[in-house]
Order: sequence, then C-alpha cells, then structure tokens
Amino acid sequence: MSITYAISNQKGGCGKTTLTLNLGASLARMGYNVCIIDCDPQGNATMALGCQQPDELPVTLPHIMNEIILNGGKIGTSELIQKRGYILHSQGMDFVPSSIELTGVENLLINALSRESILKKFIGTIKGDYDYILLDCMPSLNFVTINALNAANRVLIPMQPQFFSAKGLEMLLSTIAEVRDELNPGLKIEGALITMYDSRLKFHKETLDIVESAYGQYFRIFDTKIPVSVRVTETQAQGRSIFDLDPKGRIAESYAAFARELIAGNATDNNTSCAMEMIVNG
Repeated sequence: MSITYAISNQKGGCGKTTLTLNLGASLARMGYNVCIIDCDPQGNATMALGCQQPDELPVTLPHIMNEIILNGGKIGTSELIQKRGYILHSQGMDFVPSSIELTGVENLLINALSRESILKKFIGTIKGDYDYILLDCMPSLNFVTINALNAANRVLIPMQPQFFSAKGLEMLLSTIAEVRDELNPGLKIEGALITMYDSRLKFHKETLDIVESAYGQYFRIFDTKIPVSVRVTETQAQGRSIFDLDPKGRIAESYAAFARELIAGNATDNNTSCAMEMIVNG
C-alpha cells in the first residue's frame, strides 16, 4: 500500500527539503519506489534534484493543480495529467517539480470547488505506482499546505533544537487537528525528527528534553538525530544526494538510520487526535 507523507513545519530553515530529499534517496536505495512532490513555489527540492530553472519547465505542480481547478475539481480525461510528462527522475526517485507559479494557485484555491482536495485528487492518479510519496511543504500553513495535509496519510515534522522551533509546534499541531476533524480523519503524526543537532551543545540537549517532555507522550520523537553539517548544503547546490557525495559520512548514515527507524516503527496510534486536542487546548 502506498503511503503519502507530508513533511511539514511552518517554520523555515528547519530542514524540510533536506529531509524530503535524503529520506527519499534512502528509501530508494532500500528498493522502494519513491516519488517526491515539490509543494513549495521556491522549488528548492526541484532545483536540488537537477532542475536549476524550474520556472522554465513546461509542466509543474501549479499547472496540474490549475488544470484540476479549471475542470471544477475533476480529473476527467485531462491529457495534461494522463500523459504524465510532468514526472521527472533523479537520484533513483521520480519527482513532480514546482515553480513560482504555485503562488498563483493559492489565489485560485480561495474560490475553487473542493479547494482542500485538489492535490489529493491528483495524487490519487499516481499513488498506485509508488510505495512512498513525499510532499515537501512550504513554510506556511496556507491552502496549498492544507491540500498537502489533506492528501497525506501521515505527517513528518522536522525541527531544529531551538526554543522557538519547539514553541512553534503548537500552531502546526492545531492545523493538523483541524484537518483531521474537518477533512482527513485518517491523518496521523508519524513523529518529529530533530535536525541540525549538535550533542556537544548544552542548549540543544535542553531543547530536546523540553520537546520530549512536552510532546513525547503524544507522538514519536525519533531516536535518530540528524547532525549539523555543511555537507548537506553542498549536496543540494550540486544537485546530488548525500549518498552520492559522502555515502559513508555521518549525515548519510543518519538519514539511512532514520529511514530504517521510520519503516520499522509503528505509526502513531488512534489516540493522536485526542492527544492533539489536549496539546492545543492545554
């Protein structure tokens, strides 16, 4: 069965795209069929996967979503969608690119029929081909991100070991709770992954303790921690995965370990909804 993960956090710079790319590469190396969908108009995942000029691509995610919106929320026999020319391949994975035009989709969604389900309808046409679909969400809780959460089975939350990152979880959890209540009752929080972690820093350890104390009883805080490293920036600039640039380095080993932990662990249980209500409402 295909599983769709939304990699989401409204805070920028926490490693969403890096997690999406390296988790995807890890799963692909394990033999799984993986598709990344870039849901950010900045197109960072698209560029990191080799398309340095995403705005020049003939078909990107906003074109697909526009097509569905203009058809009243129906896929129908759209030649654009059925031909699948938008599915590109890099680093052992398929991916659907994004472009700056996705910002315009946000305005169209305001008055669209089934505005929260446009992305879900699209994913329904391709999910049979993949074991895992990873949605790289933008750092904003807008309609496109709501579409991603509605289309997903599970949410992965990357976060830095910083106080404001921990505090910012409440807003994301509130949004996830609303999506569960109104749109996607099966949505589960898979867990939070600590990124850019330095075990030598006292305040990193203290922040981790705060996160585990505040949220650990409600959803998983993964045992794997992704160390801080400049190598990650180098890989994205070169359009390569960490496994191509430094396959035996600690970052590659960390992402491989996280992929194994993700697959081996059980999904968050059905008490997630109640747990989030407790967090949101205090």
